[in-house]
Amino acid sequence: MSDAHRAMWERLNLDLTAHDGLLEVLGKFYGDIYMSQENRLKGMEYMDFVLSEVHGLRIKEIQDAKAQGHKVVGTFCVFVPEELTLAAGALQVGLCAGAEAGSDLAEALVPRNTCALIKSFIGFKLARLCPYLESCDLVVGETTCDGKKKAYEAFADLAPLHVMEVPQTKSLAARDLWYEEVMRYMAVLEDLTGVTITAERLRAAIKIVNDRRRVLQRLSALRAADPAPISGRDALLINQISFYDDPQRFTTKIGELCDELEARVAAGQGVAPAGTPRVLVSGCPMAVPNWKLPYVIESSGAVIVGEESCIGSRNTRDLVDESGESVEDMIEALVDRYMKIDCACFTPNEERQENVAEMAKTLKVDGVINYSLMFCQPYAHEAMKMEKSLEGKVPTLSLETDYSMEDVEQLKTRIEAFVEMVS
Repeated sequence: MSDAHRAMWERLNLDLTAHDGLLEVLGKFYGDIYMSQENRLKGMEYMDFVLSEVHGLRIKEIQDAKAQGHKVVGTFCVFVPEELTLAAGALQVGLCAGAEAGSDLAEALVPRNTCALIKSFIGFKLARLCPYLESCDLVVGETTCDGKKKAYEAFADLAPLHVMEVPQTKSLAARDLWYEEVMRYMAVLEDLTGVTITAERLRAAIKIVNDRRRVLQRLSALRAADPAPISGRDALLINQISFYDDPQRFTTKIGELCDELEARVAAGQGVAPAGTPRVLVSGCPMAVPNWKLPYVIESSGAVIVGEESCIGSRNTRDLVDESGESVEDMIEALVDRYMKIDCACFTPNEERQENVAEMAKTLKVDGVINYSLMFCQPYAHEAMKMEKSLEGKVPTLSLETDYSMEDVEQLKTRIEAFVEMVS
């Protein structure tokens, strides 16, 4: 990285020595998992570039936007309506939460048996390793699990924080609650930015976010082809980068990549031979650089053709209705769209089982792997329900892991046996 980047990180009060170590490990990890692949799409060169500059040029863009008066909002969850953030003239970025970082520091604020994702976002802050987090004018949390709810009590002392209350059911009363939370968030944004969210601004923002969802839907549909035209690792990386990159630039680049994919499908080309066992990964989100499980799966003779996750279909499945004329119309449409998210925080949550079954059928999968982070009770419970709901339809395997590499061989043994079975 350039001296200018180092000066920027110093201004952001990063621990430069620890940050250098993080980038070195991340670079090697990325090379081993991604650059070693064969038959990669040319369009993935853009993704490689973004990852190589994820703490460099993209942070500079964000700092330049701040210098022009724009605010930066950081999030950990797909329930935060980016449409409102953009309509207020702010930037929204996903925050670092996909690696073991500052765990010993985090465990002074949250119990040791807290899930890796929660310990990660607290650890990144305490260890001063995440330039996105240090760039934020506001961090938005959400009540999607008990662990996060309690962790935000500690996090509130570390960064400017707003917490949205996500309902736990999908009743009419729950929708009313969510409507009030969306309105409260809009007021917070207007106060933060000094910008009034008008119908014109909100309509444009909805179009920007919907267009990004549409191109990711297009990518997902192309993965139904056999042979699979793109690896699961690369598809996951694309979804991960969607939380960091400029949304309009990202949409353009993924549109170009999908053109390349369509040509590959038409030519019958793929990243693995036709008939390679096809796997759907379902469950917890995988934030950068949580690439362990996809790497093990695709190193075990299978190809991942779908992700039923917040870093996947759960984030892109549904669009916001664009027919609204007034701000109120569009807020109602936003509320309805976000209430369709089938997060495991909801009870009951049968629609998630239905969505997984439909994905398995559409993508012609040979097996479903239910992935839960250790100590993530909602998804561990739902993995048991998922196994029962898919019984007789498609084989399933449930796995619990964290961000460490200690269980790689154990995972590989179980996954290889599962792949052999579904073959």
